[in-house]
Amino acid sequence: MQLYLLALNPTDSVSDGYLPAAAALGLDVTILTDDPEPHRRRHPGVAAIPCDVRAPEAVIAAIAAGPAPAAIFTNSDHLQTPAAVAAAYFGLPGKDWRTTLRVNNKAEMRRALAAAGLGGVWSAELGPLQDPASLATLDAPMPCVIKPREGVASEDVYLVTDIEELVLRGKHIRQRRPRVPLLIEEFLPGQLCTVETLGDGRRRRVLGGFRTTLTPPPLFIEVRHTFVAAHPRAVLAQVTDQLDALGVGFGACHTEFVVEQGRARLIEVNYRTIGDQCDLTLRDILGIDLFEQVLRVHLGEPLADGQEGRTGTGGRVDHIRATDSGVLRAAPGPRTEVVDGVDLTYRPLREIGSRHQLTHTNRDYLGVLRTVGPDAAAVDRVADRFLAAQHWDVRA
Repeated sequence: MQLYLLALNPTDSVSDGYLPAAAALGLDVTILTDDPEPHRRRHPGVAAIPCDVRAPEAVIAAIAAGPAPAAIFTNSDHLQTPAAVAAAYFGLPGKDWRTTLRVNNKAEMRRALAAAGLGGVWSAELGPLQDPASLATLDAPMPCVIKPREGVASEDVYLVTDIEELVLRGKHIRQRRPRVPLLIEEFLPGQLCTVETLGDGRRRRVLGGFRTTLTPPPLFIEVRHTFVAAHPRAVLAQVTDQLDALGVGFGACHTEFVVEQGRARLIEVNYRTIGDQCDLTLRDILGIDLFEQVLRVHLGEPLADGQEGRTGTGGRVDHIRATDSGVLRAAPGPRTEVVDGVDLTYRPLREIGSRHQLTHTNRDYLGVLRTVGPDAAAVDRVADRFLAAQHWDVRA
């Protein structure tokens, strides 16, 4: 059976999750990508062919020229709509392209939730041809957040405290990224959380979630994810009602929301598995092959009963990041070990001697620490001890 996997740059989710899962399922994989060489270097033996993967018609043409597809899949935010359109064209299971577009476009997501009576978030949009100077006329609640409308990785996401700062941030973003559409919305206070779900179009299963620790304002860089087996029932019901209103029900979905005084409001919906090795951690916490289950629903299989995974397990992901530009002069090497009953995995993301230019996004990560153990207290002890004993040095 042939799997077509749409991708931009290589990711750990694909390399360490989806490709091994595809091999276990006996699938032949062809990667469609705008830049094949990095995939060929990282995934020798896997076919990678050039394609304008952001264009549905190009994806359809590339698939039509190859072996008949059994599934069309992507774990990229930017490629969910092309993959959904292609799956529909070939009559294969997949996400509704209207839903993928709706959740990737954060302004459209806000409109859809407001139309369903579930929004309650002030927002405004700056189109690609509009001058950021026009933001000065907005009657925006302060503080507010400005960010790219289809942005990811916390890139160019800022908290601003007045109109002058809003205009300035808008101009700076446009200088780096001309014509990028921007979204301005009220700041939503509260604890940032995630919920991870998997659906087959008929049933949607909640796999758990995380509490997210962020850098201080004005940035929103994720530095830690702490596993939560079950959010409070009333909170989860609010989140799933909003997912229903958006039409989310097929495949994996990573939803970010904040909770304040029992009220849950969505920040964004990433219609894929959670990234930055949190999906690998979720797989280990649950004790099931999450990636294989995701591919199975794209092959048309229903969600299997009795695959909810383990309970009573603690898990944490720490993202070690650079705080300055410069050369990485010292850092620990890769490590996989069991410490006091806790599975500890550290993976460096940059080589010693490499130069790094600070981006204020998750591209500033130097390494990822994953810890999974019998309970949260044991995980915290082992993770905190490891981090205190290590040294990362980035300087000119």
